[in-house]
Amino acid sequence: MKFRAICQNHLYHKAYEKGKRAVTPSLAVYVLPDYQAKRLAKAHPQKIVMNRIGLTVSTKIGGAVVRSRVRRILRAGLQDVMKKRPLKTGFLIVIAARGAAKKKKSTDIAAELFTAFSAISMFEGQS
Repeated sequence: MKFRAICQNHLYHKAYEKGKRAVTPSLAVYVLPDYQAKRLAKAHPQKIVMNRIGLTVSTKIGGAVVRSRVRRILRAGLQDVMKKRPLKTGFLIVIAARGAAKKKKSTDIAAELFTAFSAISMFEGQS
């Protein structure tokens, strides 16, 4: 599944300030309802309401090669989680990597994302 990316900086800041947060040792997940979701669904060819997802990896974690590797691992972990259980739609989701993420594998990240999304109750069927 392709992700719809968060492209504006102010949306990241809104998610950080006003969104629900779940923190694990190697990542932090911020979730905020997306008020533009219905407008974006009208522009989508299949009229689907989607989540917009942003991945952030700070320069504190390492150089460009390390940050790119961590981003790839975050994407792979997110895809694993979404294959197992679908997420609720119509949200801004920001996943921020922490220092411990550079030593993890995608299966470890997937497990942490699963616990973080469970804590925020982002899976379909959770209230």
